[in-house]
Amino acid sequence: MESKEERQEKFAKAVLTVAEERGLSLRKLAAASGLEYSQVQRICKGKVNPALSTIISLAEGLEVSPSELFAYYNNPS
Repeated sequence: MESKEERQEKFAKAVLTVAEERGLSLRKLAAASGLEYSQVQRICKGKVNPALSTIISLAEGLEVSPSELFAYYNNPS
């Protein structure tokens, strides 16, 4: 079973992968998601466990569904 920290790091990688594929910097992702840059930065460093509402906001900013974001989480490239 993965630790909380391992899950956070996997989610961070998923967000970063999708953002990179879409040419989004963390600042642009924060603006598109309606989140604070510092919050997005902490998520993308694997430092926090984001709430469901935050995950949905990130997915909207990335222009993917939450399920698509979790597909990256489950199958990292």
